[in-house]
Amino acid sequence: MGRQWSGVTLSDVAKRAGVSVATASKALNARDEVAPATRQRVLQAADELSFQPNVLARGLISGNTRTIGLLTDELSAARFTIPVLLGAENALGNEQMSVLLCDARGDAIRRRHYIRTLLARQVDGFIVVGDRNDVRPSLTRDIPVPVVYVYCESDDPDDLSIVADDLGGARLAAEHLVSLGRRRIAHITGDPAYRAARDRASALRDVLDAAGLEPAGEPLYGQWSQRWGRHALGALLTAQPDVDAIFCGSDQVAYGVLEGLRDFGRAVPDDVAVVGYDNWELLATESRPPLTTVDVNLEQLGAAAVRHLFAALDGQAATGVVRHPGRLIVRESTGVARRR
Repeated sequence: MGRQWSGVTLSDVAKRAGVSVATASKALNARDEVAPATRQRVLQAADELSFQPNVLARGLISGNTRTIGLLTDELSAARFTIPVLLGAENALGNEQMSVLLCDARGDAIRRRHYIRTLLARQVDGFIVVGDRNDVRPSLTRDIPVPVVYVYCESDDPDDLSIVADDLGGARLAAEHLVSLGRRRIAHITGDPAYRAARDRASALRDVLDAAGLEPAGEPLYGQWSQRWGRHALGALLTAQPDVDAIFCGSDQVAYGVLEGLRDFGRAVPDDVAVVGYDNWELLATESRPPLTTVDVNLEQLGAAAVRHLFAALDGQAATGVVRHPGRLIVRESTGVARRR
């Protein structure tokens, strides 16, 4: 313990490394503004001097507690919320920041209570995590520190919201199917009350229009479930027996579609190619065959929210909506169309 409390200061480290105190601080906190060689020099100096930053003292001096409040409305929606939280927590941990997590469970009174509680703890900023990629009422007027919204969009254009790019992700799926020579492409998706469902259907239609193709029937909206996928497939094959590809609005829906295609004797991907959405690996990798799908990169979404919050804490706050791109994960459920 003697070496840890040797009295070495940040100024000592900066002097030994031949840099300013500000540069030494950024290097020790792994900030992007510092060149790799400079960071290495500072880290070496800190190691040689046995420097250990006193986070509590630094917070008292700067007026910052190096604590962030994570506020979610539905932690039970673990499929989407947890990966976002993990990405944010990991990014905050890399910066030696502490995290206080509160789940309002969709209750306005509980939400106000948690906001007051987090402010009483003097958190430096808030990350508000949604459970769906939709517009929600702004909370910023009640919060006097920087706020970033992630996996939801604030209805105040002066706020900053980081959302998944559902239009872009659906375009990746649709363009993939078109590139494989699929010409009778249908869409089975979830609840139209979700903006994600509407955006994914709209993007598919745009890609088909650009390719000069007509969709195989209108989008079939329903539940985000395997049961709905199986049920909707039966209706689709009755009305559109020549369908050769199905873009599904979620992996759960796609899993049900794959089950139904086996029951109807349709081979995947030879007869019908199937694409899902979300890259829920538990379903996508265990389905028969493994499912081509769009990964919305939820952990990266959480990390991006942290980066934007740090920028706001540094006085470089942004506003508006940032749409975070997804990526297409190609597996065995899609392939080149057979000639008929």
